[in-house]
Amino acid sequence: MVGGVVGTAMNAADRTTVEDVMSTPLETIAADATVREATSRMREKDINALVVRTTPRAIVSSTDVLDAVSDGKDPMELEVSDVMTTDVETAAPDLYMEEVAAMMTTYGIKHLPVVDDDYVGMVSSTDVTAHLS
Repeated sequence: MVGGVVGTAMNAADRTTVEDVMSTPLETIAADATVREATSRMREKDINALVVRTTPRAIVSSTDVLDAVSDGKDPMELEVSDVMTTDVETAAPDLYMEEVAAMMTTYGIKHLPVVDDDYVGMVSSTDVTAHLS
């Protein structure tokens, strides 16, 4: 017999899903909260995005705040609704991490709220990088 390693196909039970790595509990903020409140909450929780419970779905991220400041807006005068991103992409809890990585690359995003009827968590590009490295 010739020596070698026998490869086995990875089955679904071996693959990591969003539910395995998502952050919970989900951190949210109201659309009428101030940007200062949002950034304080992000700093306190050591996160970079908050879900805004609106229809359509929305998120406010540190990038949204930076964009507003770089556009010359005064963050002390802004509400979350002034800077949030609407119609955000979401991920299902049973989505595989490779699929999440592809979505983030395709859409140029760093955070995906996880939705299973309602919001259940958040997955970030940091989570993806940690999993795939």
